[in-house]
This record gives sequence, C-alpha cells and structure tokens, in this order.
Amino acid sequence: MTTPPDFTTNPLGHVCLSFDFDGPSLWMMRKMTTAGPVSRGEFGAVAVPRILKLLAKRDIASTFFIPGHTIETYPDVCRMAVDAGVEIGLHGYAHEMNALQSLDEERAAFSRSFELIDKLTGAPPVGYRAPAGDMTSQTIGLLLEHDVLYDSSLMGDDYRPYRVRIGDELPQEDAMVFGEESPLIELPWSWTNDDYPYLEFVAFKRMIMPGLGRPEDMFANFMGDVEWMIREVSAGVLTLVFHPQVIGRGHRLLALERFIDEVADRGCSFSSMRDVATAVADGVDFGAEQ
Repeated sequence: MTTPPDFTTNPLGHVCLSFDFDGPSLWMMRKMTTAGPVSRGEFGAVAVPRILKLLAKRDIASTFFIPGHTIETYPDVCRMAVDAGVEIGLHGYAHEMNALQSLDEERAAFSRSFELIDKLTGAPPVGYRAPAGDMTSQTIGLLLEHDVLYDSSLMGDDYRPYRVRIGDELPQEDAMVFGEESPLIELPWSWTNDDYPYLEFVAFKRMIMPGLGRPEDMFANFMGDVEWMIREVSAGVLTLVFHPQVIGRGHRLLALERFIDEVADRGCSFSSMRDVATAVADGVDFGAEQ
C-alpha cells in the first residue's frame, strides 16, 4: 500500500462521511417485508442521487457501504455512485446479522458481495462495515482471508484508528485476556455518530424506537465531537454514519448541507475511509491526544 499522492494529513482532523445504502435489505433482515417497510428501503434509491449531487457540489470524498442485494436490486443507482468517484465498501449481502450465521453461510454471503463489488467497481473492495455493527471473530477471519484493508464496525476508540485483535478471551471469573493485533485496521464508529437512532421511527413487536428528532439537534452533537477533536486531538479521524433512506429527506439534507459547510469552515478535511486506512497502513499516525 502507498499513501495516495493527493492525501495530506490535516492536524485539525479528518471527517469521514459514510453512507450505508441498505435498500430493502435492512427490512428483509428484520423479516418486515410487507409493502410499507419495503417502501422505506426503496426510498434510499431516491435519496442517493440527491446525496451524490450534494457531495459533488462541494467536491467531498465519501464512502458508501452497499449490501450485495442492493447492488443487484439497484444496479443503475450503484453505478451512479461509482461514476461519482465514491468508495464502495462491503456491507453483507442482505444485511445479515453475522452472529446468527454459520461459517459457511457467512462465507457464502461475503464472497457473493465481494464479487459483486469487484464487478461493479473494477477492483476488489478494501473496506467493510458489519450490518448493525454485528462483528464476530468469524467475520474478522473472513476479512483477513480476503485481504480487506480496514473495518468500520467496532467502537474501541473514537478519533484514533487501531488494529483489530484476534483471539480475545473473556473468562467469566477473571480479567479479559487481550488477543494479538491483526493486520486489519479499524476505523471506529459509534451509535452516537449514526443518523438512524436519532431520526428513524421503527415500531418493533416489543419496543418502539421513537426517532424523528430534529436533525439540527443531531448535527449539534456531531459538531461537538468535531470541535473536541480540533481542540484536543492531532490529526483525528471522526467517522459519521448515514443511511440514504434516513438522511435523504429534504429538511434533513438541508441540515446535512449546513453541517458540511460548518465543518469545512473549521478547517477539517473530508476524506474517504480508504484513503485514511491506506495512510495508516503506510505508518501515518492519526488521533494522538494533545
């Protein structure tokens, strides 16, 4: 790996805008396949061109994590994302929960998605985000088998990329035993930096996720994390997670646009996750607290 020639480490920090283009697969995973929930997933295909237009206007690098099912269902929209120059990363085949899959099931879904992205983009994917952040040791093994450069499913840090461990042990009556670091680079995320719990209303059988908050309140939280990074961290990396079917409504896109402009005014850089991970692999340090 070599650091991209146009990639410059910014001491004020890097914001990675990532978009999980789930389409109907999110609702399939939940077995909510009546017309109503599926139509919510369909809206993601309406929203993606709007998001790409916004990013292009401001010449912002971004990363889209796309399930294989979405690539097969919306090939033209996914091709539009590739043509716009965004990075495409792995996100399962049909948003499967990894912990509920056997190794053979997970490998089959992973390989199918890997091949679909390779065919779509002309290059093998280098990044992965587990559906719902459902990462397992089995998943880590598959990522290493396929020479995937980075993952963005774990929450062990906030502004500092780190190496994913393998072989952790958690005995019931003793201290945790940490495994060895693997070559896999982690670009951490958090539910606090994800649009879904703030904005999306979902009525489950046993609970209601209220969502439907003001996007301005969500972006105020995001901006607080940006401000702390600028003040306290050298060359930090903040990963933000959006879903086209959530963020793609008009008033929310206006709030996203204002947030992007505010981040740019503060002097932070917008970087693809691939570029950050490649720099990490080349020995660049990110996220040192001052």
